[in-house]
Amino acid sequence: MQKIKIEHHGLAGLWIAGWLFTIGFLHLAFWQGVLALAIWPYYVGVAVSAVR
Repeated sequence: MQKIKIEHHGLAGLWIAGWLFTIGFLHLAFWQGVLALAIWPYYVGVAVSAVR
């Protein structure tokens, strides 16, 4: 019988996915994308608040 190993990688994948989504969705320039590494929720918040 084979053993199956299940790995859980935490929230890092979710964070990276959110960062990439932000860059693509908001069409950020290169340096804005680099800045979004730390504050990507801010960019999403600004974009969502502008929709109202």
